[in-house]
Amino acid sequence: MGKKRVGALEKVDADLSNLQYKIRRDPRSYNEEFSQQYRQYQTQRDIFLANPNTDATNGIVSFKDLIDFVAHVADCYLEATKPFPEELKEILTLHHAELESELREKIVGSLVLLRRKDIIDSTELLNTLFPILVSTPSKTLRTLLYQKILGDLRTSNSKTKNHKLNRTIQTALYNLLTSDRTSQKGLWAVKITRELWKRQIWTDSKAVEIMKEASLANNEKVIGGGVRFFLGGDKEREDKEDEVSGEEEAIDMGKLKHQALINKKTKKKAKTMERAVDKVKRDRKKKNAPHPLNFSALHLLHDPQGFAENLFQKHLQNSKSKLNLEQKLLVLQLVSRLVGLHQLTIISLYSYFIKYLTPKQPSVTSFLASLAQATHKFVPPDALEPLIVKIANEFVSEASASEVAAAGLNAIREICVRQPMAMNDTLLQDLVMYRKSKDKGTMMAAKGLLSLYREANPDLLKKRDRGKTASMGIKSGAIQQRRFGEEDAGGIEGLELLEEWKESERKRKRAERGLPELGTDEEEESSEDEQDWEVASNSSSDSGGWINVESDAEIEISDSDDDKPSAKRVKLDKTVVKDSTPAEPEDPAAAKKENEDKISKLATTKILTPADLLKLQELRNSAAVAKAMGGNRIQTARLKEMMARHADDALTADQIEGFAKLQKNTREEKIAMAREGKGDRNEHKSTQAIRRAKKDSEGKSTTNKEKSRKKNFLMTLGKAKYKQKRSLVQTKRVLQGHIERAKRGGKRGNIGM
Repeated sequence: MGKKRVGALEKVDADLSNLQYKIRRDPRSYNEEFSQQYRQYQTQRDIFLANPNTDATNGIVSFKDLIDFVAHVADCYLEATKPFPEELKEILTLHHAELESELREKIVGSLVLLRRKDIIDSTELLNTLFPILVSTPSKTLRTLLYQKILGDLRTSNSKTKNHKLNRTIQTALYNLLTSDRTSQKGLWAVKITRELWKRQIWTDSKAVEIMKEASLANNEKVIGGGVRFFLGGDKEREDKEDEVSGEEEAIDMGKLKHQALINKKTKKKAKTMERAVDKVKRDRKKKNAPHPLNFSALHLLHDPQGFAENLFQKHLQNSKSKLNLEQKLLVLQLVSRLVGLHQLTIISLYSYFIKYLTPKQPSVTSFLASLAQATHKFVPPDALEPLIVKIANEFVSEASASEVAAAGLNAIREICVRQPMAMNDTLLQDLVMYRKSKDKGTMMAAKGLLSLYREANPDLLKKRDRGKTASMGIKSGAIQQRRFGEEDAGGIEGLELLEEWKESERKRKRAERGLPELGTDEEEESSEDEQDWEVASNSSSDSGGWINVESDAEIEISDSDDDKPSAKRVKLDKTVVKDSTPAEPEDPAAAKKENEDKISKLATTKILTPADLLKLQELRNSAAVAKAMGGNRIQTARLKEMMARHADDALTADQIEGFAKLQKNTREEKIAMAREGKGDRNEHKSTQAIRRAKKDSEGKSTTNKEKSRKKNFLMTLGKAKYKQKRSLVQTKRVLQGHIERAKRGGKRGNIGM
């Protein structure tokens, strides 16, 4: 009987699928058949509501198959099925705990299908599914509902932003977190918000406020989710964007061109290929363009000062906090990021670090990194000086291990980079002496501290440690010690470098046209009128694709150091100022006015394009690196790395450890490195054979050189004899052809895009 029943049910399912297909094609002709099945659905529904624990598979057709059938054809009979969505929502809301798993999944899927058919809207669907998500004890149902909610939100925001729906869901998530701060239900608000933020569906301040409330909750898991969002949510979003762009750029344009050239060549195919290449380039450029409102979560906070104070008082200073050391460290990292990024003032934060600044403390490098992050130029030096002394006493001594001393010096340097006034001369002179240490990490950390104070405040150093540049700057008055809170006058840093670079470019272009370096505007305009339009268009494309809105004649020409590179020119200019001791004192007001005129000439009379700003940053980095070119390659590389680090980037424990990683490897690590890439030594294969086997397993082809080695010897005799009989003219022609083929990228010139 069981087999007969299963066979009958399968036959009924097939009949329903066939009827569903017919109704979709001609609803009017099958109105009676639909009414019959719909009445059967109503009967099954009444039976189920009378006894929810009954078997839903009883009857000629199972309840879930009838629900599926009605959901698929509901858009064809809108009047007859008008109460159908409400009935499904009632069954799911009231009896989701008693429902069978298959029937429950079918009801959820039917509601999502009705949403896709626009019979119900997203607000109704999400208001039905979300309360069940946070209350059901079933793990499978939670997973299903979470996927359906995210999928519907992504679909609703795929074409344009659905602001009304987003505000409704964000309000619901916010109320879920604020209604009961001790409940673990708020974790679902954290998960949904973080996933939508990663996919750039929610990028506004409302999403950030939800995660802010999660960070201030009383449940440990909710707090950890909110804090981790602020520490790593933006990185996840960038990684997701890079992953999507990587999938889009998987098209190999060089391979497509190669295939097009192998096949029959026609003008139509060539034009089609060019249009396809242009379209792909436009699409890539459009998709890779940054979003105009793609701000970091830390920048979208409404009240960062209040948020940082609440976090510190509630989770760190509070003795009743239930967070463990690892969770407190995460909160401390967030507080320090907020303080350093927004330049906040929380004086009690710095005294909190005192008890953790010891080498025996677990994760001490993370505490040191957090302390450095929480430092900025408006922190009082009195609050930082005891911390620096504590680090120096605990970490930097002859009895300390080399890794400990290097970490302490690196931490002190990172703190003093942000607030140089926190150091006193006695301690600095003691720390600088460690540059003579035999340990590489300690030596490099001490030299980094010395280089910092040669620029920041060389008065604290002894005369023999100041260096030539700093000594001459102090003597001439070019380098002066700053006071607390003092800032430079308005202006753009390094703008004179950009002005000098533009001047050198202008002179180079005039020299290419055959004009003298010093000329009038009329000469330049008449020369440009005499040139061909094509040449003019080519010469105007030197700005990297940006439109140059400036006139070359607007820049006044300086007579000093015109032909020298910008970085070296700045260095020579400073040297001249320092070396020259004027016989008569100059007027300070006149010098200040001349300096202001020089700075404002480019900033106030011209519009800096994005290409100019990129070039300005490049010139700043080059000038900074040029100052440190006296050091070795490791110092210069590390300086470039520090220049490349963005101001919003977090300071990690690895950067505090510094060169401690350059220590010798253990015996096991050496053995592992030696065996890496050599395969199983029982095979007795050479390294070349192992590499060849690896290429074969990856599906890579052999090179022409490898193919020639496997060629039959008799097949190579003819070519060898011909090479011996070639004349000098033939040899020259062959070599010239080889050079030309290499220039155009092979025989067919198939250069990849």
